[in-house]
Amino acid sequence: MNRTLICLGVAIFALVGVVFAQDPPAKTAKKSASAAGVAGSAAKGKEVFDKKCGVCHYADSDAKKIGSGLRGLGKRGMFTVYNNKVTDESLKRWIENGDNLMPPFKDVLDAPQIKDVVAYVKTL
Repeated sequence: MNRTLICLGVAIFALVGVVFAQDPPAKTAKKSASAAGVAGSAAKGKEVFDKKCGVCHYADSDAKKIGSGLRGLGKRGMFTVYNNKVTDESLKRWIENGDNLMPPFKDVLDAPQIKDVVAYVKTL
């Protein structure tokens, strides 16, 4: 009888340990990740910009490097090339597809990285 109670106690203790060691429910993790990913992260976007876009574009100047300088792009509200309106969608399309003045980056950057770059460019 005592041996049975000891085994039962050890089994319950082990079960409680397993329950407390589990990760939080996936629902909570997905919710916070998706909420953060909706608008993109300007901080992450700066890292991507510095590595991939900074080769051709100035972030801290509106002077031309290889491509247009992007400082103040959001405040200007218009691209210097073609005078198109600057929106999240137009920035995303430009980054993804490029044109004869800029190579496309849809095969270089994934969708979250593009969102992050858009968020960063809007802060310039």
